[in-house]
Amino acid sequence: MELRQLRYFVAVVGAGSLTSAAAQLHLAQPSLSVAIRRLEEEFGVTLLTRTTRGVEPTAAGRRLFDGATSILADIDDLGDELRRYGEGVTGSITLAAVPALMWRRVPMLLRLQAQEAPGVEVRLLDPPPWQAIDMLRQRAVDAVAVTVSDPRRFAAQHQDDFELVDWGEVPLVAALPPDEADAPNPFPLRGFDGRRVVLPRRTAAVVSLPEAVEQAFREHGVSPAEVRTEHTIQGTLPLVQSGMACSILPDPDRASLDRFDLTVRDLDPAPEPLRAFVLIRPGAARDATMAGLLRRVLATRPMDRPRPRT
Repeated sequence: MELRQLRYFVAVVGAGSLTSAAAQLHLAQPSLSVAIRRLEEEFGVTLLTRTTRGVEPTAAGRRLFDGATSILADIDDLGDELRRYGEGVTGSITLAAVPALMWRRVPMLLRLQAQEAPGVEVRLLDPPPWQAIDMLRQRAVDAVAVTVSDPRRFAAQHQDDFELVDWGEVPLVAALPPDEADAPNPFPLRGFDGRRVVLPRRTAAVVSLPEAVEQAFREHGVSPAEVRTEHTIQGTLPLVQSGMACSILPDPDRASLDRFDLTVRDLDPAPEPLRAFVLIRPGAARDATMAGLLRRVLATRPMDRPRPRT
């Protein structure tokens, strides 16, 4: 039994006539009669009775008509769903992103995603960056968003394993306790001299914020009294909010830290910004759902700010 035969049979019963059904199907009546006869021979049962008015289904024919109608509707629904996958408007994607990007840039991406492809579900995870990259390699996630301090090195390190999409720069700002609301803006980088600074710990897998801050301190002769390290950026925030330390943190889109009880200031001189990348597995962009997400990544990429000449 083929789907074509089921469609023929449903058309005949619906039309009540082989002649009318053949016209609807743009098929010669003898060919349609042969198809129905073969269907009857396959099951050894009469499906249609001929009358002066046309044809009527037998009891077996009515059962086949009901079952075939349901099957064909399911097939049509499945076809429609697959076409939506092909158009990138249905599906699911698991995105792992570092916390700094979760604060504002990922929500911007999700807002655009919901507007343009509401049928695509985006699941979010926020593991440490080195773990996120391992998860992508192991196919536990579909895309990873990270921030790095040396884009060229990072691209050279990972370009053979992943496809990289540049998601723009991520500025670094001074994060001070809330009772320092009178701090100048911009805040001098030398203002960290002799102070306790808290940073996330360094990882060999992803060179990012700690290295960028250490380079800025080294270039401008800044000597903190102590540099304390926490496991992640989230671990640094309570220490700054409590007044126990200060920090330099990424502030994507110049608004990501507004939700925290901090005093946020630009820096003078401004350190080199971090760079955000979205990583996917090679060839994944051929999937329409992923291709749509990447288009929206580029649509939410901020303009790079002009860098002062040195």
